[in-house]
Amino acid sequence: MNKAIKRSYALYFLIFAFLAGVGILIYSFIMHGQTWATNRANKHIYNAGQIAAAGTIYDRNGEILAKTVDSVRKFNENQTVRKATLHVVGDSAGFISTGIHSVYKSELTGYSLIDGVYKLKEYGMGNDIKLTIDAQACKVAYKALGNYKGTIGVFNYKTGEILCMVSAPSYDPENVPDDIDDEEKYEGVYLNRFISGVYTPGSTFKVITSACAIENIPDIFSRTFTCEGKYKTPYGEIKCRSVHGKVDFEEALNKSCNSAFAQIAIELGAEKLTQTANALGFNSAFKLGSIIVAKSTFNVEKTNDCDLGWAGIGQYTTLANPFHMMLIMGAIANGGECVTPYLVGSIISPSGIERSTSEDKICLTIDGSTAQKLKMMLRSNVKNSYGDSRFSGLEMCGKTGTAEVEGDEPHSWFVGFSSREDLPLAVVAVVENAGSGSGAAMTAANKVMQQLAKTFD
Repeated sequence: MNKAIKRSYALYFLIFAFLAGVGILIYSFIMHGQTWATNRANKHIYNAGQIAAAGTIYDRNGEILAKTVDSVRKFNENQTVRKATLHVVGDSAGFISTGIHSVYKSELTGYSLIDGVYKLKEYGMGNDIKLTIDAQACKVAYKALGNYKGTIGVFNYKTGEILCMVSAPSYDPENVPDDIDDEEKYEGVYLNRFISGVYTPGSTFKVITSACAIENIPDIFSRTFTCEGKYKTPYGEIKCRSVHGKVDFEEALNKSCNSAFAQIAIELGAEKLTQTANALGFNSAFKLGSIIVAKSTFNVEKTNDCDLGWAGIGQYTTLANPFHMMLIMGAIANGGECVTPYLVGSIISPSGIERSTSEDKICLTIDGSTAQKLKMMLRSNVKNSYGDSRFSGLEMCGKTGTAEVEGDEPHSWFVGFSSREDLPLAVVAVVENAGSGSGAAMTAANKVMQQLAKTFD
């Protein structure tokens, strides 16, 4: 009797172990099946470590950005377009981890949880992907960056479509340079600066300080500030690029007066500035579809007045991601409503079935009244400081930034948007070590916006 019981227990244990093993196998298959199927050792998909068997990637107008020809991945026929769209499309070897070839490889290869890559074998191709970007606008943006490193992005703040996403330096994926890993000019070449870059924002952060002031200082629009070229605190001084004399709030933004905005930041205090920065997406993690975006950070804990003054004008330890700053511009332009941006317009199966992708909602919190006042001030910036001639016909609103970089030339920033009802586009441009924001970044932003204005519908 005891032997029978012991044998029963042993049998029960074996059955339990078997079922547990099956459960672990099913769980592992569900969680890791995609990774296993799309591993670079899979010769159905890869050829000599390069993705080969995959669907075609198109831009919004149907222009081919990448396709498979005779088991070799081919890119756009124009060299400049290949360079301009490289960081969006990604390379066939997968070095650019945020590119479509890497992030959406399961969709491109037609992988599914039920069928694996059977459809790839059946049809000889995976799913096609149609992006929202305009290849020709990206080409203009890439050329506008010239020999500088940096990034330019544009999106439709009403629909969320990303029309331009360019990062430099770049290279031709069909003619990879032999010295790409050694030459300084290619430093950071695999990094999509629009998605993964973070920079000191410089005076573009004054938009966030302005939002905080509008919501927390009732008489801010009737206030005046005196600029003597610097603002002294017991802990040091904040320098201004000019002596502006007496200015009101709007003039302070028009002239990008560090003295005035340092005073405003110190009056607001660390807690309120942090609340506004957090509401506008700082210190939050975002995703663009399946692509993880670098986090913008703002931390003024335990700062003295001098540090807080510098933080209020976009220096100190603050770091901003270009994608994120573009979103803030879009929310302001759209009356305080943030529309979730997206890059993948649709995925088309080999049988012709088209489906859209779902996006994680991105929320930036900005009061509608505050957004309207900021829009008015940013429009005033362009009209009264930069000049509408710098953005002919665009009715632009915007803010420049000259972000100080220790031991080198400042980074040039421009963030803004068109206020035309028929051109709901927001733009960001960062040109590294190019000096004033009213120079390289503004010029580059205008070029791509003018290109999009010609074809926008």
